[in-house]
Amino acid sequence: MEHEHSQEAIRRRLAKGPEHSYLRDWVYGGIDGTVTTFAIVSGVVGAELAPHVVVILGTASLVADGLAMAVGNYLATQAEHEEEQFIAAIEERHIEVVPEGERDEVRQILSGFGLSGNTLVQAVRSITADRNKWVRLMLREEYGFPPTLRSAWRAASSTFSAFFLCGLVPLIPYVMNSSHAFLFASAATSLTFLMIGALKSRWSVKRWWRSAVETIVVGGLAAAVAYATGAGLRGLSR
Repeated sequence: MEHEHSQEAIRRRLAKGPEHSYLRDWVYGGIDGTVTTFAIVSGVVGAELAPHVVVILGTASLVADGLAMAVGNYLATQAEHEEEQFIAAIEERHIEVVPEGERDEVRQILSGFGLSGNTLVQAVRSITADRNKWVRLMLREEYGFPPTLRSAWRAASSTFSAFFLCGLVPLIPYVMNSSHAFLFASAATSLTFLMIGALKSRWSVKRWWRSAVETIVVGGLAAAVAYATGAGLRGLSR
């Protein structure tokens, strides 16, 4: 993203630290919420069940599946924190037991960045003089961890809020008891996918319409499968 490059702006930005993006959590929750709820709508319509069944099953899905996804995202993100702590403890122990070996790892990492000669020697000496910087460097360069990890709570809340808000869209025509509820639900769902795709494209090199088409295709396939399944099991509801 664009930002200022004055010395003061750079100082403030670096002192603040990296800002985490929860876009993937929101997009994941939004798409899954819309697909899941519209799939329920399609399945109920395919089975020719009463419209109020859509509201009952859809609302239950919004709450239960949304919470399940949020909890799953929370635990997965929290696992990243625990893994980082575990690896950091291993590196701390290695520094205590085989410090020269760990220094050589730092030396090779920095050499890969193009440092050499006295500059390399000074850089290795500076980093290994600070235990925290030393461990952070190894976590980032040897194990691939980011400088800081995302908040598990914010990741979970982003997923749940997107799932609930976007998943609510296909249900609105049925809550309003529209006479053309499925038609309006289909149109509203397509528009929701279009908006999610457009939003995602702001942080992507893809054009907004390509991103939108991808989400519409995925949702359409899920809805078609759900409709066909409901139609195939139609006899069980009689």
